[in-house]
Amino acid sequence: MRAELISVGTELLLGQITDTNAVYLARLLASYGVDVLHKQTVGDNLDRVRGAVVLALQRADLVIMTGGLGPTEDDLTVEAVALAIDRPLVYDQSVADGLAAFFERRRRTPPASVFRQARIPAGTQVIPNRRGTAPGLIVPVGDQTIFIFPGVPHEMEGLVAEGLIPWLQARTGGDVIRSRVLRIAGLGESVVEERVRELIHGANPTVAPLAKTGEVHLRITAKGPPGAVGAMLDEMEAALRARLGDAVFGIDDEALHTATARLLIDQRKTLAIAESCTAGLVASRLTEVPGSSAFLLAGFIPYSNEAKVRDLGVPAALLAAHGAVSAEVVAAMAAGARRVAGADVGLAITGIAGPSGGTPAKPVGLVFVAIDSDARTRTEELHFGEGPGRSVIRHLAAQTAINLLRLTLLRW
Repeated sequence: MRAELISVGTELLLGQITDTNAVYLARLLASYGVDVLHKQTVGDNLDRVRGAVVLALQRADLVIMTGGLGPTEDDLTVEAVALAIDRPLVYDQSVADGLAAFFERRRRTPPASVFRQARIPAGTQVIPNRRGTAPGLIVPVGDQTIFIFPGVPHEMEGLVAEGLIPWLQARTGGDVIRSRVLRIAGLGESVVEERVRELIHGANPTVAPLAKTGEVHLRITAKGPPGAVGAMLDEMEAALRARLGDAVFGIDDEALHTATARLLIDQRKTLAIAESCTAGLVASRLTEVPGSSAFLLAGFIPYSNEAKVRDLGVPAALLAAHGAVSAEVVAAMAAGARRVAGADVGLAITGIAGPSGGTPAKPVGLVFVAIDSDARTRTEELHFGEGPGRSVIRHLAAQTAINLLRLTLLRW
C-alpha cells in the first residue's frame, strides 16, 4: 500500500510550528508496513489544497490529511477535497448534533460558524471527535481512501486511534517496516560512508547516513514479516559495528553523554572537569544522567589565566611560554583538576570560540582537549574553523571531549 501525507496550514510554511503530526503518522504507517512515498505541506489556499489532493490521488492508495478542519473561513480542507473528487458538500445532521452537544456540555452557546464543520463530501464516513469539535472523515474514492483529521495533535491522535488504526488493521497484517539508528561520534560522514559503502546500497535492509552536529547517524530500515524484521536489523547492525568499532556509541535515542555517564557509573570511575571555552557544557550534559553524583567530583570554569594558576595549579611559566590555548596548558588543566578533586580522571578543554580573540597562529575554532589519568595523559588538537559560529564551536568542543572520555573508559 502506498500512502501520501498532506499537512495543511500556512503556519507550517512560515515555520511557526513544527509538523509533529506528519512524524507521528509516518511512524504509525511504517509499523503497519505501509510505504509513505510522498509528503506535501500546503498553505490555507483553496486551489492549492485542491491541487495537492489531485496530485496525491495520482500516486497513492491512501491519502491522509491533517489541518484546516476548523470553523473559520481559512479552514478549507473539506471544501478542497470535495472539489478535487468532484463531489457536493452535504450537511450531516449527526455531526451538527454532536457539535451542539459539545457546547451544551460546556454550558456555552455555539457560534453559527461552528456548524460549518457539519458540511462534508457526499459519501463520507464520520469519526466522532471526543476531544474537540472537528470530526475525522473517511472519504472513499474508488479503490483509494482519503482520511482527514484536525491539526491539533491530541485530537488527531484520538481520531487516528478510533478510525485509521482499525482501518489499517483490517487491511494489513503482512509485512512491517522497522528502523534502527546507529549513532557514531569521532568520525566524519565521509569516513563513515567510506567504511560502510558496500552496505549502503542494499535493497533490504537499507542503510542511510544522516549527518548531525558532532555526530553521524546510520538509519537501518528493514521490511518483512514481523518475526523476521528484528533479525534483519540485528544482522545489519552487527555488520556495521564490525566496520566502525568503538565509534558507535549508541542506538536510536541514546545520547553520547548518556553512554559515557553509564561507563563512568559501571566502572566506578570518578571525574573532575576543567572547562575554559565551554563554560560547563560538558558538566551540564553529563549531569543530565541520573546517578551522576557518583562520578562527578568537581567542575572548574577557569576562564582567566589567574584562575588556572590559582585553582588548578597550572604553572604561570607554562602559560607565559605557550599561551592559554595550547596542548601544554590543557594537559596541565586536566592534571590539575584531577589532582585537586582526587578523581580517577581529569578532563579539560581550552579554545577560542570567537567571534573575536583569534590570531593567525591561533585562529577562531582552535580547541584543545585533554584527558589525564594514572595510565596516561592524552591531548587532542581540533580545528573547527570560524564558520560554524560560537555556539556550534562550543557544542563541538564539548562533544569531542565527552567522546574522548568515552573512548578512554572503553580502553581502560
